[in-house]
Amino acid sequence: MILDLVVLVIGFILLIKGADFLVTGAAGIAERFHIPQIVIGLTIVAFGTSAPEAAISISAGMKGVTGISIGNVLGSNILNILLILGITACIVPLKVERNTIRFEIPFTIFITVFMVAVGALKHEMGLVEGVCLWVMFLAFLFYLLQMARKNQEVREECPHKKQPVWVLLLVTIIGLAAIIWGSNLTVDSASSIASRLGMSDRLIGLTIVAFGTSLPELVTSVTAARKNNVDIAIGNIVGSCIFNILFVLGTTCLVATIPYASKFLVDGLVCIGATTLLWLCVVKTKELRRWGGILFLLSYAGYFAYLMM
Repeated sequence: MILDLVVLVIGFILLIKGADFLVTGAAGIAERFHIPQIVIGLTIVAFGTSAPEAAISISAGMKGVTGISIGNVLGSNILNILLILGITACIVPLKVERNTIRFEIPFTIFITVFMVAVGALKHEMGLVEGVCLWVMFLAFLFYLLQMARKNQEVREECPHKKQPVWVLLLVTIIGLAAIIWGSNLTVDSASSIASRLGMSDRLIGLTIVAFGTSLPELVTSVTAARKNNVDIAIGNIVGSCIFNILFVLGTTCLVATIPYASKFLVDGLVCIGATTLLWLCVVKTKELRRWGGILFLLSYAGYFAYLMM
């Protein structure tokens, strides 16, 4: 058991550092080929931050550990909203962009309802669902690019221009290798822990694996809150939730058919409820206040208690 826990921690470290290396190297290579910073930020960096969830879900799906695959996506989104935003809002109120309230949060609710409805009706998600999710994902990327063109504020100096291409390529390869290795270690050790403790793949995907893959968002949000730099914190978390469903789950469905256990219906409804609660808390005030953060934390405590029953 102790060895499995050590391997699990090593797997998480490899996933997180691998994602950092992948983003750094890939962004540097893209900039060397004069790809606009806006495009890099909305594609490569976004893919990189979703890489841990994607690697674990795809690896779990291909190994037949489907409870971890679905549980990771649902668990990460519930954690992102109720726990991470809850903790961050308790530190400092979070402002919300108008587009996040008018489009991105409702869109997150829509795709979550789509995922839960398909899973409940078909009891599995496969190639057709993967294609549908990817079509919506490409539409969302188009929306982001259109938004970026209207706000040409992000014009940064490239920090990678002095790095040789071979160095950036090596960093990218190391990052990708670390993500693949880390995902295998995480899935194998998590499955072993689940079997030793009598836990289901669903439960360990919704808790341990979801928390581990959400660590980058947690650290980033709390650090930003302590530095009073949280204007786009909710937008970033909502974007991460969208990527988890459309990119992570969509890609997993393209490579493996995933059975959708009936127990996931409750988790899916909690995910829909969490996103709806977020929208209700910010639609009038345009910010998530401390009382909202406390409500989120209490909601997550109730959900966690349900999982432990």
